[in-house]
Amino acid sequence: MSFNLNEKQLRIRYIRVVEKFLTRTISLLKLDDFNRDLFIKRTFKNYEDLNKTPKVDLYSDYYTGLNSFIEKTINFIKNPSDDFVDERATLLKDANLLQKEKNKSTYKKDKHKKDRFDDGN
Repeated sequence: MSFNLNEKQLRIRYIRVVEKFLTRTISLLKLDDFNRDLFIKRTFKNYEDLNKTPKVDLYSDYYTGLNSFIEKTINFIKNPSDDFVDERATLLKDANLLQKEKNKSTYKKDKHKKDRFDDGN
């Protein structure tokens, strides 16, 4: 790719790559027949794909958390424990919190929706 991309395109590309890393990692962690070695191998490959995209600084809480999730994941797979149970639980919890953070801005329940409308009666 020898052509120059503008800043917005680079940012969007980077966002897609880091979110793809997150979704792939979550799906590997949630497998019923979780295999530590397979997880490590695939996560390293996903991390290599992520590193092919130029890093862009993102400042929202969600993306800051996403970057720290990626760093934590890489630290865990570089120094894995024998059973990987604690690491798996920690990563799943962090991933869940990340998804909550992302969805927080798009979904807010209206608790008292019926009280908001006053038709004059």
